[in-house]
Amino acid sequence: MTPDKIKFGTDGWRAIIAQDYTVYNVARVSHALAKWLLQGSSRPCVVIGHDCRFGGRLFADTAAQVLCAQGLKVLMADGFVSTPMVSLGVLQHQAQQGVVITASHNPPSYNGYKLKGAHGGPSNPADIAAVEALIEDEIILPTTTLEEFEQQGLLEWVDLEREYFDYLQGKFDFKKLNESTFKLAYDAMYGAGQNIIRQVLPGAVLLRCDNNPGFHGQAPEPIDKNLQPLANTLRHTPELKMGLATDGDADRIGLYDEDGNFVDAHHILLLLIHYLARYKKMSGKVAIAFSVTDRVKRMAEAYGLPVEVTPIGFKYISEIMTREDVLVGGEESGGIAVKGHIPERDGIFDGLLIYEFMRETGKTLKELVAEVYEVVGNFVYDRADLHIENSKKEAIIRTAMDGGYSRFGSYEFDRTENIDGMKYHLSNGGWVMLRASGTEPLLRIYAEGNSREETAHILQSVKQELGL
Repeated sequence: MTPDKIKFGTDGWRAIIAQDYTVYNVARVSHALAKWLLQGSSRPCVVIGHDCRFGGRLFADTAAQVLCAQGLKVLMADGFVSTPMVSLGVLQHQAQQGVVITASHNPPSYNGYKLKGAHGGPSNPADIAAVEALIEDEIILPTTTLEEFEQQGLLEWVDLEREYFDYLQGKFDFKKLNESTFKLAYDAMYGAGQNIIRQVLPGAVLLRCDNNPGFHGQAPEPIDKNLQPLANTLRHTPELKMGLATDGDADRIGLYDEDGNFVDAHHILLLLIHYLARYKKMSGKVAIAFSVTDRVKRMAEAYGLPVEVTPIGFKYISEIMTREDVLVGGEESGGIAVKGHIPERDGIFDGLLIYEFMRETGKTLKELVAEVYEVVGNFVYDRADLHIENSKKEAIIRTAMDGGYSRFGSYEFDRTENIDGMKYHLSNGGWVMLRASGTEPLLRIYAEGNSREETAHILQSVKQELGL
């Protein structure tokens, strides 16, 4: 039987548990990682953590065993942790690498393997490719136990959540935040952010903050359709002025205003740029993924900030942050990093920063979004995720790349871009983008219009044109 081909996508390797995501395949990846690290150091150190997902501890133990067997020092998180906790741990412990066992926002049947660089963020694309190229078809699994490696000094247990808590204490005035008249609700989506919020904001209203490795059957992605319990809580609790949600490994963010209206990642990016540039007088480049609204460019121009657009995958943004002065970097999917923090997506940190923005200005989230609209104009974004066969998905993308679509219903476009997927700039000022998921049989249609009704109509028109 031919071994599974292991391929890293935009954010790590992900596969279905017990189908392709197995102990043996995790060991193969870890063995390749050890070989790659040993090329540059005689005794590299690796920080390992896992989130709340099913099998996390088993797969983390496997990675640790394989790395220790190759002579590497492993610092292992005791209990589930968020991805940003691992990235921060790599930086603080001066390790050469981080490994996070997580499939992020993917459905509960998946697990995954993320690589984190010594800089405290996603490993750069070249390093990931180098590890992937070293994955062997067959390896021998180690028989030495973790207890034995611990006795040999190759394995050490670390409290990454405590270290992250201490770090946050130096970044935010939690006394002020906890005295705020603006009360906050938090939805962990059964993910790894649940414990840290209890510690830093003990007065927050908590939803889905218990350990459920199957996420109650729902993909832990912080988008509006998955967060209706949080939305309804905001609508029926007048004292709550902000709803914060994070995904399975707590590196992505979603927000709700006091009326229970979803505030998507495009708006969060704009809010963070607005706060840091206008209120805090900070500067730096804005780095955004291809699927982010052009309103970010409009705001950056208003504040005299340079902008760089990257392919989709936060690793590209993180790489820029390691060599340049970046104020805010982020993606449409809710992964955002800010200056003054590690070059890593962090839904908890971003949420606390927005909460601080409200506290410092005395304005609600709804009022702050209105401020953003004064700079860039009103807009509404939405996305349709269509689960279709890979052959159909690939055929649609080929047609798009070959210029096979000339309009979408009544919507004409005047230019296109194809940095990562195909983006159509509509004559009404909005845009449409088609992109295939690299980890699932999924076609994503992104759309922006000038009103909720127009955006919905754009999406419907695109689906009809594609025959979906």
